[in-house]
Amino acid sequence: MQRFAATKRELANADAMRRVFGLIGREMQLVEEEFEGQASSNIQVINYLGEYLRVSGGKRLRPALLVLTNLACGGDGSSESTIRLATVMEMLHTATLVHDDIIDNADVRRNRSSVNARFGNQTAVLMGDWLYMSAFETSLRERSLQILDILTNLTRKMTEGELIQLTCIGRLDIGEEQYLDILLRKTAYLFSACCEIGAILAGQPDEVQVAMRQFGLELGIAFQIADDVLDVTADAKALGKAAGSDLLEGKLTLPLIYLLRSEPSLIPRIEQVMLSGEYKSLTRKGLQDLLKEHGVAKLI
Repeated sequence: MQRFAATKRELANADAMRRVFGLIGREMQLVEEEFEGQASSNIQVINYLGEYLRVSGGKRLRPALLVLTNLACGGDGSSESTIRLATVMEMLHTATLVHDDIIDNADVRRNRSSVNARFGNQTAVLMGDWLYMSAFETSLRERSLQILDILTNLTRKMTEGELIQLTCIGRLDIGEEQYLDILLRKTAYLFSACCEIGAILAGQPDEVQVAMRQFGLELGIAFQIADDVLDVTADAKALGKAAGSDLLEGKLTLPLIYLLRSEPSLIPRIEQVMLSGEYKSLTRKGLQDLLKEHGVAKLI
């Protein structure tokens, strides 16, 4: 019965997403076309890699968020500036994924081989750099210092978040505050920037821009917490990447922080999984059972 209920929830969530994206189907097609153009180059290897990344798919949640915010704030959602900046946000996001996969030695991204696994780390590093450069080059066409300031601050924060996370790898003393700091920098600030820029392009005053910025921040926090929970509970097919990988990579996420706070005696078993990079001393199913037993789901 529990599995059936969970399946019903998943289907309901998927249906809700389809309905939302159905409202902006035309705009998202324009984003896809813009992404194709911006990820292309007269250099053959870049052109090939850009296409490989673009057709890998993804939810396109960040550009959709910018478009939806723009519409909610009175914009038309499909202006040249809106589509261009929505594409920039997806390019920045894609660049971070390429670099993240190198750092994490990830083999799979969006249900296919990651760029580093397919083409090697050197190629992946340079392609990630190229995407960052191309995103900023595209954003400069707006001639908006305000938007450029948002994007440069965002990129700095995302890079800082990755560096901070690296210093926390393998540590079991990570608390909520450190976890949230990393989450904000790596995920939530990008959501926030999407919403703020959507409001700016709609010509909204400062107070609305601030409100949209905060809305995006809160949404980004919720999104990443949900993603971290899914890493523990979902399967690889649903995630589009290896399931249970956070712990294997030495990352302590909120479900594990709450579990160890509730039952510190589990620290040696969790540590062994981190050190070995395998679910042996504690299976993934065993970890899921412990999370249920200690009521972690209710806390989140």
